[in-house]
Amino acid sequence: MNQTDRRAQDRPRGSGGARPDAGDGPARDGRTERGRQTRERIADALLSLLDDGETQFPADRVAERAGVSRRLVFHHFADMGQLQDIAIARRLDQLAAQIVPLPAEGPRGARVAALVEQRARILEWITPARLTMMRLENPSERVEFATRQVLDFARRRLAEVFAEELDRLSGDRRADLLNGLDAVTTWGAWYHWRSSGLDLSTARRTMETTVHALLAATDREPGPAVRERP
Repeated sequence: MNQTDRRAQDRPRGSGGARPDAGDGPARDGRTERGRQTRERIADALLSLLDDGETQFPADRVAERAGVSRRLVFHHFADMGQLQDIAIARRLDQLAAQIVPLPAEGPRGARVAALVEQRARILEWITPARLTMMRLENPSERVEFATRQVLDFARRRLAEVFAEELDRLSGDRRADLLNGLDAVTTWGAWYHWRSSGLDLSTARRTMETTVHALLAATDREPGPAVRERP
């Protein structure tokens, strides 16, 4: 399995629903397809409310936003908790669709630029939903798991993209550098820069400069990492 295949396999997943058998395709009737489209429209309606900053999702509001009846909401979902979980999983699917493989070899400048372009674009896009999720009183275990999955995925990508620099260090020094890279390329740092008044271009440039500064510390290393003395 090559590196691209591993990345695709490791990509964060949302709903993870089973696909229909290949033989079901031609036999799938219009009612089934309409039901799928309705479920997606209802889930997207809840996400649009979340993007608007709302933290309460009564069935009437979701139904109105989706252009369906309240009864139809509960026809497709057991309760609002299930709908919320499925909507968040759908948002995770949408996020995963924006993630493309990043270069793990080549000039550092190109690797940093590719990483920052992708991170800045995605972090800006998820900001409204992220702010609302922070205000949710009782996020479900599924939502918390999905959030953790995305953060873990992002950290693994950093380790791949900057393996050349990280491998010059060992032990705590390597972990410290990865922790630093993780901190300045995740949503917390991005939101700090944007909420403190930096425009999109300046915040992106700040992230790129910071990543370069952290990686520059490895240039003083003489070669491959050696085991540190206790």
